[in-house]
Amino acid sequence: MAKKTVLIYIVEDSVPSAMLYKSYVETLGYKAKVFHTGMDAIAALNDEVPQILIQDIQLPDINGLEIVREVTEAELPTKTIVITSNTELDYAVEATKSGAFDFIEKPFTRDRLLVTVANALKQTELMDQVQVFSDALGKDSYYDFIGSSPAMQVVYKIIDNVARSKASVFITGESGTGKELCASAIHQASPRSKSNFVPVNCAAIPKDLFESEIFGHVKGAFSGATADRQGAAEMADGGTLFLDEIGEMDMNLQAKLLRLIQSGTLQRVGSSTLQKVDVRFVCATNRDPVLEVAEGRFREDLYYRLNVVPIDLPPLRARDNDVLDIAVFLLRKFSREMNKGFTGFAPEVEKRLLEYEWPGNVRELQNVIENTVIMNDGELVSEVMLPESFNKFSSRAPASVNTAASTAYASSPTSPAPVDTSKLPATDEEDIQPLWQSEKQTIEQAIKICQGNIPVAAARLGVSPSTIYRKLKSWEDN
Repeated sequence: MAKKTVLIYIVEDSVPSAMLYKSYVETLGYKAKVFHTGMDAIAALNDEVPQILIQDIQLPDINGLEIVREVTEAELPTKTIVITSNTELDYAVEATKSGAFDFIEKPFTRDRLLVTVANALKQTELMDQVQVFSDALGKDSYYDFIGSSPAMQVVYKIIDNVARSKASVFITGESGTGKELCASAIHQASPRSKSNFVPVNCAAIPKDLFESEIFGHVKGAFSGATADRQGAAEMADGGTLFLDEIGEMDMNLQAKLLRLIQSGTLQRVGSSTLQKVDVRFVCATNRDPVLEVAEGRFREDLYYRLNVVPIDLPPLRARDNDVLDIAVFLLRKFSREMNKGFTGFAPEVEKRLLEYEWPGNVRELQNVIENTVIMNDGELVSEVMLPESFNKFSSRAPASVNTAASTAYASSPTSPAPVDTSKLPATDEEDIQPLWQSEKQTIEQAIKICQGNIPVAAARLGVSPSTIYRKLKSWEDN
């Protein structure tokens, strides 16, 4: 660390003492700023962060411990050195517990102060070097993500770069890959992190309530509107609006969303007043957005507005050993919650977890681990503890079942399931089965194989459970 870049704050109400300390550190070429009250020093921390903060415990306006806590709680890269008398040692100990680097007892010499400053700077330099090496080697976790695979390092880097901007982000990836976690990480890493992160599942909102959910409504706008209501876009003002499964959004509402993005204004249902909002848009889909645009189900102009920065989340099968890291994390989490004793997996289980294709991705892995913890107890998870549904689709299951599960659609929650073309006559057009019937048979067969467990069947097919429930209801109605 170059000496000319070092900034030191000195917080001391005694003017002669403050000037003396300032002269000490300036002899080594450091820049020093003096403050005579604690509140002045705290205010200055919001404008410029020093490497070192030297402060007295006894200040005229506040206890010096408050400054230490302020630095610690704000996670500032500042080393605090506390000055205390021999009657204030309890305060000094409390200061170090609160995050102070060291304390100096009055009276002290110039050399004592400068050695302490040098030690603090040396630790800062070492920590910076560790961070550089850590960044070079890659992160093993990132906000709520777990994993150090090369595929995830790319994702982390994109999030780091895009978070600082207001650019819209379009997240794609198979069902269960963590699209909401990605959106949340973008928000948490951004300057908007202190404002709301508002997630909206577009697939879960009835069509006739969609506009009200996004834009809000005024009292009397429609039957049942008994009071004014904020919409998701208004609640996300200053923060981030996450639109999950955006491919489910009606075309008319897509046009209104486009106007919101372009103008930064919204109009509640039933209102004639425009409201200005500052919203960062992040959306996600497990469909192919280019195909959706090409087939007329998604507006091209909206797609390009939203797809400023694309992020494609890798499936779990492409994340190397991340599956074990995530599995161990989930195992210990569920074990704590359920007061169980699990700490890890037997070697043969680790092998099974690594070899499995995980068509339902992290969501499926979570389902398997949670089921295992609920139904068993012990220290290591053995093969016999794994759920029967997992065993049916893992390496022990017939190849045809595995193939069907791993190639099931992951590109669209409402797209028809794959059709077994080998069963279709090749020459007689009248015998070709309608696509919806093939889809119905595939879904019903999956539910049967999974013993009626629709969430598991959905994971195997690579769609969301809500998609299957919606389709079952539509078939019943017809």
